[in-house]
Amino acid sequence: MATDSNYGAFMEKFILPPSSSSPGLPLSSLTFAVKELFDVEGHVTGFGNPDWARTHPVASSTAPAISALLNAGATCVGTTVMDEMAYSINGENVHYGTPRNPCAADRVPGGSSSGSAVAVGAKLVDFSIGTDTGGSVRVPSSYCGIFGFRPSHGTVSTSGVVPMAQSFDTVGWFARDPVILSRVGRVLLQLPEVTPIRPTRIIIADDCFQLSSIPHNLVAEIFIKAVEKLYGDDVLKHEILGDYVMVGVPSLRHFMTGNSQSDQVYNIPSLAALSSAMRLLQRYEFKNNHGEWVSTVKPDIGPGISERVSDALRATGENIDLCRSVKEEMRDALSSLLGDFGVLVIPTVPGPPPKLGTNAPELEIFRAKAFALLSIAGVSGLCQVSVPMGMHEDLPVSISLVAAHGADRFLLNLTERLYDLLKQDIVPASL
Repeated sequence: MATDSNYGAFMEKFILPPSSSSPGLPLSSLTFAVKELFDVEGHVTGFGNPDWARTHPVASSTAPAISALLNAGATCVGTTVMDEMAYSINGENVHYGTPRNPCAADRVPGGSSSGSAVAVGAKLVDFSIGTDTGGSVRVPSSYCGIFGFRPSHGTVSTSGVVPMAQSFDTVGWFARDPVILSRVGRVLLQLPEVTPIRPTRIIIADDCFQLSSIPHNLVAEIFIKAVEKLYGDDVLKHEILGDYVMVGVPSLRHFMTGNSQSDQVYNIPSLAALSSAMRLLQRYEFKNNHGEWVSTVKPDIGPGISERVSDALRATGENIDLCRSVKEEMRDALSSLLGDFGVLVIPTVPGPPPKLGTNAPELEIFRAKAFALLSIAGVSGLCQVSVPMGMHEDLPVSISLVAAHGADRFLLNLTERLYDLLKQDIVPASL
């Protein structure tokens, strides 16, 4: 393994050995790192902010998700840097430094699970654990050229994890190859081995790919070619997802902003509304979780995140019931579209990772498109995997597969099978 000296991925290094040294355990001999919002007995859970660490005691127990990995034979080697209070997808932390993107040193690593993604991408560990509320596993995995899995909402215990917004919080994980991704998934999801199932439909969301700056032939066409080779072309379907969501999620009309045509050029109106509903409920729940602490301690919080925290503290209960209706309708709509063993194919993010220090207006346009894509699985609670698709102009690119709630094992198996073909046609990332 490489060392962390050039990457800045770790907050604290320590060795937490596996509960058993039996070589037959599913994660035997593998090392992993943990995002700094999971409780680890005897260590302070810092939540990415020094004032949080200063005002909280050491953890008296270890989060069940981490214990499960130790019980499966893995060794924990430390905690990783994260965005403050998990409130950014950039991966920059003014207090502890920004972990260096192993694929592109002048680009952000993605957050908020920045150090966890960098530790895997830089080959410092075999896999790592993060959380994904609005995109905090999917985004950094895409930016760092690795696999990232956001499980179906509620399927992995979040006990012993500092909450961000419980309606969306999930425990996710990173790996450099789909085999280890699946091995970790079997442990965290407590799933038995199953025979891989042929997907009933693989749906390309054509309008979502129009949000991406990556040429269509470098991602979607390579993916389609692999699907046709493995399953034939009869399984492939195409969908204008924005139109489908507009019809299938009627409560979204309350979040439509009446965008002008110029706004619609860079976003899909129904998915932009979906993102608005997601972020409103996220702010409301963040305030309920942490508003009292922020108001009392008045912590030093870096730029960008401090403004989001301030917005959250002003949140009221207005339209919260509508947000919850949107969540239910979105899950029902996508469940109907996909069935038990269908897959939706979308870009993970709308392009390669932004440059460090990108100006706020430019970054906000990118973020708006990113959250339109991220809210699809985020609001519905479906499982999603971000799959690295190599490099374009020396920057990492990816594609995402979304499957039904509870179809996590199916999605992990499918990713393994497809990637054997995909990797033949993509330009791999290298350190």
